[in-house]
Amino acid sequence: MVLAGNVIADLVIEIPALPERGGDVIGTRTELTAGGGFNTLAAARRLGTESVFAGLHGTGPYGELVREALASEGIELVLPVREDGDTGFTVALVEDGGERTFVTSFGVDAEMTEADAATVAGQVRAGDLVQLSGYGLVMPVNGPLLARLTALLPPDVVVCLDPAPLVADIPEAVLGPVLARTDWLSANAREARLMSGLDDPRAAASALRERLAPGGGVLVRVDKDGCWLAAAGAEPVRVPGFPVRAVDSSGAGDAHVGAFLALLAQGFDPLTAARGANAAAAYAVARRGPATAPDRAELREFLGEDPLAVRLFGAHGSGSSGV
Repeated sequence: MVLAGNVIADLVIEIPALPERGGDVIGTRTELTAGGGFNTLAAARRLGTESVFAGLHGTGPYGELVREALASEGIELVLPVREDGDTGFTVALVEDGGERTFVTSFGVDAEMTEADAATVAGQVRAGDLVQLSGYGLVMPVNGPLLARLTALLPPDVVVCLDPAPLVADIPEAVLGPVLARTDWLSANAREARLMSGLDDPRAAASALRERLAPGGGVLVRVDKDGCWLAAAGAEPVRVPGFPVRAVDSSGAGDAHVGAFLALLAQGFDPLTAARGANAAAAYAVARRGPATAPDRAELREFLGEDPLAVRLFGAHGSGSSGV
């Protein structure tokens, strides 16, 4: 999997509840970690799928944090260090119950060049999965470059888009061409509603599929209820979730996307991959921190006696680790 997006720093602050406007609240726990697309890359890599970061990273404490985190997961870099500034960061406010609210400040990750885009395009191989995020598309400089890069990818490259919370701010001149080349769209219910104008996630999944490349499919993530899967040529179906006590939803969507793509890359059908992604996301929200996606052994243990465990890992827990 190739992430043509952003890996930034996450400053996570746990709070009892959001303060009123002009007010204040005391945080109960603080953590500084790599975030953004790192969570997707780590989720895929931990399930045994080769992952590379094809985004920008700067000089400074946040850039160093990002590179150290990527190296710890065995994720390679495509682009060299940018010397003209640091990587950006997000402040993630996590309320009791796991709901999170973000404030993002971009750094050099918002300043892609034509040369950067050409380098990324030259690294994509036949059969690769290219992951895009709405965070990259919303940027005035990166968005048009990524849209052009995506449109030129050969047909044997699978394109996945996670529209991200800022999807309503992506110019249609950027979003439209990307959707037309997208093979898999994975959105949460809010993002699907903003993109389709439909409140019902099943209807939104069906409508959004019509905007994708021929044969494309849509997942609409609905938190504890799992996700809706609108695969090519089939009626949308709800794929049940796995009940857990949520303590931190930061990175749950990224864990879902990364696990889904990892399992697709390993040859599993979309329905099986979606169930595995639901399990990975459930595992993640039951643990504190943004990058809490499971590895293969952890996911196998989490599934227990569920038949999906044998489907994914085989009777003896090994299964395919296709990279």
